[in-house]
Amino acid sequence: MLYLHHSSCISPQPTFGKTAIESLRVVQGNQLQALEPAYAQIPRGLLRRMGKAVRMGTGAAMPLLQQQPKPDGIIIGTGNGGLEDCIRFLNQIMEYEEGRLTPTNFVQSTANAIAAQIGLLSQNTGYNITHVHRGLAFENALLDAHLRLVEFPHHHYLLVGVDEISAYNFNIDLLDGWYKREAIANNELYDHPTDGSIAGESAAAFVVSGEAAGAAARLVDLKFIHGTNAGQVSATFQALLQRQAGRFSPEEMWYISGENGDRRMQPFYQACEALLPASCGILRFKHLCGEHPTASAFGLWLAGELLKGGQLAGHLVKRQPKAKAVRHIVMYNTFKGSQHSWMVLSRD
Repeated sequence: MLYLHHSSCISPQPTFGKTAIESLRVVQGNQLQALEPAYAQIPRGLLRRMGKAVRMGTGAAMPLLQQQPKPDGIIIGTGNGGLEDCIRFLNQIMEYEEGRLTPTNFVQSTANAIAAQIGLLSQNTGYNITHVHRGLAFENALLDAHLRLVEFPHHHYLLVGVDEISAYNFNIDLLDGWYKREAIANNELYDHPTDGSIAGESAAAFVVSGEAAGAAARLVDLKFIHGTNAGQVSATFQALLQRQAGRFSPEEMWYISGENGDRRMQPFYQACEALLPASCGILRFKHLCGEHPTASAFGLWLAGELLKGGQLAGHLVKRQPKAKAVRHIVMYNTFKGSQHSWMVLSRD
């Protein structure tokens, strides 16, 4: 489909700049807040006006713009955008009775503010679009990039998946049962099979193109569906494995699961794991970044790091891989049990 050339990530773990995820950063409570860097590449005057999602998305993208200064387009996937700024603006409407409102919160609250800010800072007037599809926002951004590269294979696109923890959205999802009522540490996430997960946030950025030269990895397959039936999920995954059977066998791959500690999601993950041979290693990543609509972007970043030869940390492993070196990774993720996606990444 497309090739990944460079990547960058801001997350609750030390992933920005020099990556160090061999040792898990343990956080108490049910929120995994991102470790934000100093954002040295963003002018101070702009930085202080940016909402968190805009800071994170722009901050993750800026190092890649040094390696690919003029991408042919900027494609963003976000489930909620800058929701915190949106709530602040709505509160101002009530507080000031629709009088003199601060425009900054309104400007930063729109979902496309991230792509716009990156375009303004890099003076990029190319293709600029934001996909907002809840738990499949990043997957739709990937599909968009793929379709663009089918038409323009020599182009390079900046692709970003980003979401923040906003107080408003966290409280709504907590009341709706999507986050755990009990406070647990992220290193205990999979030991508490109760309803709900822990909230997270991240920004993962990639430079993608249709050219193999210099690529770190290749996204060879992407599939996503809507549904709440575990049988449908199993059938879709089986069809994906059959499509890839000519390229590699399940014994040659690692499988990354989007398990999040929510027992209601386990039937979907178990349905997929049942199709894997015992020799296939199984990894998990939500204890690193928490649950959020674009967590799959963090998972793709992690898969790319592993394919580049990154160390396989013990805290990632659910079932130890038999193969010591990996060239193929399949990742499955579901968001709230109704949106499902699979990505197949290879180094070839």
